[in-house]
Amino acid sequence: MSLHEETASIYGKVWLVGAGPGAADLITVRGARLLSEAEVVLYDALVTDDMLALCPQAVLISVGKRCAQRSMAQLEINRQIIDAAKKYRRVVRLKGGDPMLFGRADEELRALESHGIDCAVVPGITAAMAAAASSKQPLTIRGVARSVAFFTSSTAPDMPEQSTLPACDTLVQYMGGREAVKTARHLLALGHPADTPVLVVENCSRADEHILRLPLSQLEAGLAQCSGPVLMMIGAAMAARDLTPQEQPKESSDQID
Repeated sequence: MSLHEETASIYGKVWLVGAGPGAADLITVRGARLLSEAEVVLYDALVTDDMLALCPQAVLISVGKRCAQRSMAQLEINRQIIDAAKKYRRVVRLKGGDPMLFGRADEELRALESHGIDCAVVPGITAAMAAAASSKQPLTIRGVARSVAFFTSSTAPDMPEQSTLPACDTLVQYMGGREAVKTARHLLALGHPADTPVLVVENCSRADEHILRLPLSQLEAGLAQCSGPVLMMIGAAMAARDLTPQEQPKESSDQID
């Protein structure tokens, strides 16, 4: 028996599945199917009850990853995933947004691969895309913005805090909160105009979603209104569209009998 065959007989398969931004109907078809077939699901803190309703047959294990709040250490999460793969043949690690963007997928994939565990990744809609759609605010606009950077100020425990910002037309900061305040101060100190448009989306895609539009100079005060997960988008592309009379939608003259 080969090493691959031996480890395959010991462990089940693990899928890292992106849950998307929050709303249960924004998970991919493949992700929903895998949830319906899973024997066990290890899920993040931001995964909703509606999402977990898609896997009533599965054993549910909360691993509680949430930025800036008490949560299970990543090494312990890795151990739990491996233990689940010893007990079950179909294991889903359900992660908010997309596993491959700020989802610590690298640590989990390395842990699985080091044990010879078969694994796969199912992408999810990341919060920036959902926030742009929900607010009807494109991240790129011809002649205005042609580059986008996704970033977070969060780092590994033994790493220094990031002090630089990406040089792009549109900046999208994940896991905002207090870190977004630092970003605003940093941009203003670098000479960015005080009236630079900012769009803040709290609880993206959920029933209690809240969208704030404000200038960079007022971001700090605006964030005081937010208590849920926040995503911040900064740049000229975030300016509200003021339609000229020629651009205003025309009422249809068609009549239905």
